[in-house]
Amino acid sequence: MSKPSILLVPGSFALPEFYDTVINPIAAKGYEIKGLHKPSVGIASGKPREGAPPTMYDDASFIAKEVEKLADQGKDVILVSHSYGGVPVTESTKGLSKEERQKQGKKGGIVNLAYMTALVPAIGQTAKDVLGDVPKEQQLDLKVDENGWMYHDPAEASAAIVFSDLPLEEGAAWIRKFPRHSALSFVGEVTHAGYKDIPVSYLLCEKDLCIPANVQREGIDRIEKESGRKVDVTSIKADHCPMAGQPEVVANWILSVAEKY
Repeated sequence: MSKPSILLVPGSFALPEFYDTVINPIAAKGYEIKGLHKPSVGIASGKPREGAPPTMYDDASFIAKEVEKLADQGKDVILVSHSYGGVPVTESTKGLSKEERQKQGKKGGIVNLAYMTALVPAIGQTAKDVLGDVPKEQQLDLKVDENGWMYHDPAEASAAIVFSDLPLEEGAAWIRKFPRHSALSFVGEVTHAGYKDIPVSYLLCEKDLCIPANVQREGIDRIEKESGRKVDVTSIKADHCPMAGQPEVVANWILSVAEKY
């Protein structure tokens, strides 16, 4: 049986190469795996893209096209999402689950949604809505430039929340690598709940200050209630960005999901 293909959808402000410490060992095991550079994420450290800031729907459409390319080759797809990435992933799956495609006489499709300390909105909710449940003292103080692109300043304040497992200067160095991110993407309301129809795995990061464990659990509860299925939860003692502090743990989790298909 052929191995599933894996698409990794980064969080806000995150370039695909930030996940190379996870992607490379999985690729070494013979899996096709690709990190996606969503439209809402700028092009390089501190930089936005040209033109108007993209929406969450632009991200979802981009993800859907990447899934479709693989599915049309008859491939099973696992969609891994981190942080904000959970929002456009949830939105993106309409008509793309393996089950739905089979009914249309097509091969391939999404077999699992693997959320890594990710936002899981209900229909009608936005990323900003879900983040509203985070205690005020743990909410990031994001600045927005005149063109509608968000950025972190000072880096140390964000690092203390996002990379709380790392020494402060190391975390701040990560933050300084962040491109700008579209503010508009945080206010797009979800119209489709992909987790209702597709099996879900969840990597719960217990020490996350950015999306605290209770907010993650609310997302898991939402999925179980809406889908009528149990979520396959793996719980680890990690901050918001385990790919920085515990990459082998994240890689092994993704492999454990992939090995089921």
